[in-house]
Amino acid sequence: MAPNQNCAFIYTDSFTRYKLSDEHPFNPKRLEITYDLIKELRLLDPAQIVAPRPATFEELARVHDSRYLQAVQSASLAGADPDSFSRFGLGTEDTPIFVGMHDAASLIAGGTLVAAELVMSGQHRRALNMAGGLHHARRTEASGFCVYNDIAVAIAHVREKYGARVAYIDTDAHHGDGVQWIFYEDPDVLTISLHETGKYLYPGTGEIVERGEGRGYGYAVNVPLEAFTEDDSWMNAFRSVVVPILQKFEPDLIIHQNGCDAHAYDPLTHLSATTTIYREMPRLMRQLADQVCEGRLVAVGGGGYDIWRVVPRAWTMLWAELNELALAERLPDAWRSRWQSEALFELPEFFIDPPGTFDPIPRRAEIEEKNEITVRRVLRGTPFLL
Repeated sequence: MAPNQNCAFIYTDSFTRYKLSDEHPFNPKRLEITYDLIKELRLLDPAQIVAPRPATFEELARVHDSRYLQAVQSASLAGADPDSFSRFGLGTEDTPIFVGMHDAASLIAGGTLVAAELVMSGQHRRALNMAGGLHHARRTEASGFCVYNDIAVAIAHVREKYGARVAYIDTDAHHGDGVQWIFYEDPDVLTISLHETGKYLYPGTGEIVERGEGRGYGYAVNVPLEAFTEDDSWMNAFRSVVVPILQKFEPDLIIHQNGCDAHAYDPLTHLSATTTIYREMPRLMRQLADQVCEGRLVAVGGGGYDIWRVVPRAWTMLWAELNELALAERLPDAWRSRWQSEALFELPEFFIDPPGTFDPIPRRAEIEEKNEITVRRVLRGTPFLL
């Protein structure tokens, strides 16, 4: 089956210029590796590739303070002093400054904006920007590896140009705090975040009680899941919360952040999912988009710090699901051979982790019960479901 021409793939090799440092865990090499796997499997028609453009200062200023934007531009110059920008969240261990930072970050933001425009204008039903998903950046500061909040930039664009109601679904292991806070008082932007509880994980937010403010009360939904949550419990929470809320909200556009750091291999989180959820979530999201908003769906990347064993598989399955394409069970030998010498680990043979890959979690029953209680509390506290 050929790729779906209704799906746009936003990509340029220049995306890899968003490189915080050589040792930083947010490694843009993952984009190159994943893009190569998608091409090796012939899942991408060249006609589907759309080049991004940089977001303009005015487009960025819809969600970021102008003084912050000016600080990023200054911090992007050769010889900039990192200590001079600490009040803007820049020059830190998490988000160091680098030459060309503004250009690299604005290109990613523009990529997600282009994806949203293609979908809202009717040129495509679905679009993917793997480089996007920088959900921690706030109005006035960088945070958690994120300089510009590409998601918020795209949402603000479609709100202003189309008056669209937007549902933002975040399934990164880390709470989607930046997007939530930017639209915390807007009843036309629904944010739903499933994530590991902030008890032990950055950014430490995303509790159930964060529901929005003013007219936006009830339109921020958080599902903090227990550490070591596995596939079944994760997907139960996803289906139980996302499906009824999206059906009730009836958005004009869905944006799904597809961070894949809930996987058991991920070095920065404490969850125990397998690649199964990274096939099931995009499939269900595509089906929901068809039901509630005529298929209009923008997918972006996000976290994912095992760049060899997890990210390429997860985002290749994401692209396949957006195109409604079936994947073979095994990864192609040619791709594995090409990258194995660089990889830090033995590259996996299968897209879906085989049974027995990971030992069962001893506290499984307790974790599942706590997550079920969390889901019930979330649903009881969502006003427009009542």
